[in-house]
Amino acid sequence: MRTSPHSFSTHPPYGPVHDEDEEPWEPPQHRRGGRRRRRNRFAGLPLAAKALVLLLAAAAFLVLADRWALLYAEHRTAGKLKDSLDLAAAPEVEIEGFPFLTQLLDGRIDEARVAVPDVAADRVSLAKVSATASDVRIEGAPLSVRGASVDEMNGEVLLSFEDLNRELGASQVTFTAQGRDRVLARGTLPVAGHDLKLSADARIRRSGPDGISTRIGGMRLDIGDLATYRPGTKPSQGLHLTRKSADAVRSSQRKLKSLFEVPELVDRLGVPPSTVQRALREESELASLAGTPRFVRALTGLNLIDVAMDHPALLKQLGLDPALLDGLSRLTRPALADRLALGFRLPELPDGAGELTLRDVRVERDGIRVELAGYGVSFGG
Repeated sequence: MRTSPHSFSTHPPYGPVHDEDEEPWEPPQHRRGGRRRRRNRFAGLPLAAKALVLLLAAAAFLVLADRWALLYAEHRTAGKLKDSLDLAAAPEVEIEGFPFLTQLLDGRIDEARVAVPDVAADRVSLAKVSATASDVRIEGAPLSVRGASVDEMNGEVLLSFEDLNRELGASQVTFTAQGRDRVLARGTLPVAGHDLKLSADARIRRSGPDGISTRIGGMRLDIGDLATYRPGTKPSQGLHLTRKSADAVRSSQRKLKSLFEVPELVDRLGVPPSTVQRALREESELASLAGTPRFVRALTGLNLIDVAMDHPALLKQLGLDPALLDGLSRLTRPALADRLALGFRLPELPDGAGELTLRDVRVERDGIRVELAGYGVSFGG
């Protein structure tokens, strides 16, 4: 019989019909199932994969242990170096080679680098002392490291111009490189209340096995544009008028008469006494005498230090402060050279700790650099 489209169905109107034998529905257990799946996932790995994972984990652990042991060894080594060499600060130590633990067990380090900053050396501080040692033998390895020793090491020493300008530049003097073995000093130097312009040069050379020395030359102090002072006893040294000052004296009758009234100056100028007497009486004779090129050369070559002691008023006539004379007389060549000296010596190692020597010395843009070598060096122990 055909069913009418308007007839009602005998099935429930909503949801599917469950068979009476089906299990009732329960919500999914995500957390518990996730753990089970993860456990099952590792358990389901092949044996070779499990071994590989364990091997990688062990390798990572060994690498971390090796790096920790390396850092600890570098720290201990820096401390022993500081104590053994009586350093102001602990040096920087870098131990090369991997793995480190096998080197420690063997009692030998492939290579180690040490950098010591700010080492006191006489009047100056060495900006950096660095060295590289190969085949370092460790004493007491691996259980109780007491020290280390190395047959030979190489390095370098840097005497920085920046440090020199700070330590020796109280008089506003700066040092700059000029060639492979030459350093220029330029600046001002206070003398008797006057800031005199200073210029000098230092020749750098090795002095013995553990130091360098400087030979100071070309020392010159300019008193404005009036005079120049060069310490020393040679004819070209002392206090001399500049050409500009000599021309000013030649054109002033008052200054000329002040010069000719000092017998010591007349004698040094090489002017006959009879000529001087005529020049003092007649202005034309005075102008004629002072107008010769020979007179100007003699005037600029005259060392005022020798005669001004007894005639301080003469300096005033020439435009110079008499107080400068006393200050310049104490500023001898050795005293001024000592102010500009850049020499130094390496600190001595303790008895039995080996030997440090300096090799090649050269001047570079940033300072004085010296090659360093060490023999039979040991520390700690």
